[in-house]
Amino acid sequence: MNNIFMMAGLAACALVPSCSSSSAQGGDGVTKYVNPLLGTATLWETEDLGYERHQKARTWGAEVYPGAALPNAMVQLTPVTMWHAGAGYQYEDTTILGFAHTAMGHWNLMDLPILPVTGYFNADNYASKFSHKDESAHPGYYQVKLDRYNVNAELTSTLHAGYHKYTFKENDPKRLLVNVAHNQGNVRRWEMNQVGENAFAGRQNGLYYYAVTNLPIDSIQIMGSKADRGVPVAVVDFKNNTGKEPLEVKVGISYVSIDNAKLNLEKEMLSKNFEEVRNEANETWENLLAKIMVDGSTEREKGLFYSTLYRSMLNPRLESDVNGEYRDRRGEIIKDADFAYYSNPAFWDVGRSQLILLGMLRPEVMNDIMKSTIDRGEKDKGFIPTYFHGDFAPAVVIGSWKRGINGFDLERAYKLALKSATEAGDGGRAWMQEYLDKGYVADVNLPDCPFWEEHKGGVTKTLEYAYADYAVAQIAKELGDSTNYKLLMDHSKNYKNVFNPENGFFQGRIEEDGSWLTPYDPDMGYYQHQYREANGWNSLFYAPHDPEGVVALYPSAEAVEAKLDTLFTRPYNGYEIANMTGFIGNYCQGNQPGHNIPYTYYFIGKQEKSQERLNQIMDRFYDMGKDKLAYAGMDDAGGMSAWYVLNALGIFTYSPADAEYIVSVPLFKETKFNLGDNTFEIKRVGDGKKIEKITVGDDVLNGYFVPDSLLRQGKTLTIYTD
Repeated sequence: MNNIFMMAGLAACALVPSCSSSSAQGGDGVTKYVNPLLGTATLWETEDLGYERHQKARTWGAEVYPGAALPNAMVQLTPVTMWHAGAGYQYEDTTILGFAHTAMGHWNLMDLPILPVTGYFNADNYASKFSHKDESAHPGYYQVKLDRYNVNAELTSTLHAGYHKYTFKENDPKRLLVNVAHNQGNVRRWEMNQVGENAFAGRQNGLYYYAVTNLPIDSIQIMGSKADRGVPVAVVDFKNNTGKEPLEVKVGISYVSIDNAKLNLEKEMLSKNFEEVRNEANETWENLLAKIMVDGSTEREKGLFYSTLYRSMLNPRLESDVNGEYRDRRGEIIKDADFAYYSNPAFWDVGRSQLILLGMLRPEVMNDIMKSTIDRGEKDKGFIPTYFHGDFAPAVVIGSWKRGINGFDLERAYKLALKSATEAGDGGRAWMQEYLDKGYVADVNLPDCPFWEEHKGGVTKTLEYAYADYAVAQIAKELGDSTNYKLLMDHSKNYKNVFNPENGFFQGRIEEDGSWLTPYDPDMGYYQHQYREANGWNSLFYAPHDPEGVVALYPSAEAVEAKLDTLFTRPYNGYEIANMTGFIGNYCQGNQPGHNIPYTYYFIGKQEKSQERLNQIMDRFYDMGKDKLAYAGMDDAGGMSAWYVLNALGIFTYSPADAEYIVSVPLFKETKFNLGDNTFEIKRVGDGKKIEKITVGDDVLNGYFVPDSLLRQGKTLTIYTD
């Protein structure tokens, strides 16, 4: 091999379519409704944010990427406009730094960015201006014109490989800039080798790549950066590089080895042309999204529905190769697994809805995600994996199992979940011993704590641990462990221990003596003091396993109604907290903690008031801003998108640990939902907000919760409204 460069550390010598219309690259099926640019914009205006903006830093948008990807793929081939910003792309930005091969939307990944270049540039000055007038996106395809280099860039992808097609101006020398030492994180080690006349390969941290070009490589050189914190780039020059032929680059990636990256590329893409790969990507998305066919709504609502459904199907990410090999939690290469290995789900963000929706549409993937979760937990500290906050994996485990996803070992999952629910230790729940001893997690006595300081988040932890205890109890019940079932059901009532009956809020209790933290301001939001990314209002009524018990904490149903009415009508106080945006009164749609709140009206006999708020949220918070491309808050790996999808269908996962859905009035008059073995229908009769009757098949439903088992039998769910 020649041109070997290695490094340890950073130092070194077309008009955008609206959501309801077909994109420029659209098709004849439902993919024509999908706009991958939805969610890429940021909120700026007071009416969208819910408060008057004074800070210079931008607030959080949905933080999603517009590039080419397949469902749950390893590769996401997408433009980078800004480092350390969500998925690396912000619609308001005007320059592109490269096209990276991985993305998620959590300030990570964005590995191996490359950029077609010509003419003058250097390692500190290579970004290209672009215009949204010359940009288009479609499931499995992205296109943009790079104004600086007069290059039309087109991207498409398979599960493990990205396909770049760069059309230069005739006679312009074609060159490729590979940003080997830059991604969203800290690149500690990189390597790049020319491995053939038309190929180069290497690694970037733990990601390995193998790239093949249609033009023969003349040389690869490192161009050093002069910036204080700059990083070097590799520049690939080609022979015969001034003709009409576009520069095409096919890149396979792997988390195991360069050989596997090469194998991934050979198996999926190497023998195919750009249009073949692009058409196959569209077909893959069409087959998946068309499992839910909706009718009887506006074109805008169809656009929002299929765009959010698309966004709901991108995560978790595949991490095993075409030969089945993957690198496990311990860094060991596993060669004989009987499942595809997936990244750790963003459980706190997506366990409430997205993973359940994914399981309905892709049960084989959900089975493998559960096996991956078990594998990861067993090879770490023996606790069930978490993500960011809380302990949401048990709800997904039992919720998936009860919905018929039974291809994983429930007893192994239970062992991990039970340890998390009953033992304290490194790798388990934070502040767990205190929770076991006291029945709640206390908070530090900081009455004047600024919102950005992160401490214990005791209220949120208590509420979420109580729900997790309920979920683990359901696994215990399924497996016949009556002793731990009783213990954990008792623990599931711990949410009551942080309820202050004097003010009707879940409130922090201080460490010293368990008294209420005072003075108390329910308007004040926090990143993690008392509450995790919420305030007192958006933490109300949270016990999805026991809504009747929450209501009973108040003196009357009228008191609950008054509390809810005040929540939705009392103006937000104007605190500028980046992850709290999009308000109805004090209710914040822009973060997950409060997403169950609108349904509380159901439990006091006021379902129609819930529907009024659900309609308002769906209509207001998913195509915001002047370009109609912003969400209220982060999408969080599909969590925000899945909320829209399920509520638009009229079946929301109020308690994902339970195999049932709370029924609301769907946006669509008719829906056909293909579960694989059966297809069930959802029909809406009438246009009102108040549900008069719900039938499943020929039977009238008692209450508002429909069991998953009835839908899987292919029975029609009909919602009659006044």
